[in-house]
Amino acid sequence: MIFAEKGERAFREMERKEVEAALANLPAVIAPGGGWAVQPGALESAKPRAYFVYLKARPEVAAGRAEPSGTRPVLMGDDPVARMRELYTARDPLYAKADATVLTEAKSAENVAAEVVKLAQTGAGW
Repeated sequence: MIFAEKGERAFREMERKEVEAALANLPAVIAPGGGWAVQPGALESAKPRAYFVYLKARPEVAAGRAEPSGTRPVLMGDDPVARMRELYTARDPLYAKADATVLTEAKSAENVAAEVVKLAQTGAGW
């Protein structure tokens, strides 16, 4: 809604502020949008206070998961899979800097969440 009404720039600024606020609180799992990591300084600012987990899936799989909801403005257009491939190519090098990676393609949301919790407990010391 914010993205559509106010544009990507306003959305990313709000997202950045919310992530910063969340990082100031007790330990929590924070799941910002995929574009958060490409904002200049976002990863560097958060890295000392966060344990990053990359939820990895091929672009075709990720686009298929997002498409049914129709709520991803960056995927609107004639070819959401091609757009997801572009985003993946641009973002994957940043995501690869994560502390851990969870391959999500053959897993349910519940299994992925359980893996993230386990990583937070072991890797981040929760």
